[in-house]
Amino acid sequence: QVQLVESGGGLVQPGGSLRLSCAASGSIFRINGMGWYRQAPGKQRELVADISSGGFVNYADSVKGRFTISRDNAKNTVYLEMNSLKPEDTAVYYCYLALERIYWGQGTQVTVSS
Repeated sequence: QVQLVESGGGLVQPGGSLRLSCAASGSIFRINGMGWYRQAPGKQRELVADISSGGFVNYADSVKGRFTISRDNAKNTVYLEMNSLKPEDTAVYYCYLALERIYWGQGTQVTVSS
């Protein structure tokens, strides 16, 4: 059984920063990648960033230059550093782990508002 636990969400003012963490536990082998999606109410789920097993990273155009994805292999943890946050970044953020299938975190709310 694989479990992903997210933390770090919250309320932040525009221009502020948050760091999301996602720690995976369980039977984890041959990780294909880890990353983050987000979903705002009434909107489609959007891939925000991912990092491959080889360390290659990809970002959505909307967050490129503002967000940074990283991982700690020893801790099976992926992070999302979110800077220069905008109201349109408001969403529930879900981490995922690509193993033999995709496992999902429980989601953490990020709200960017004055």
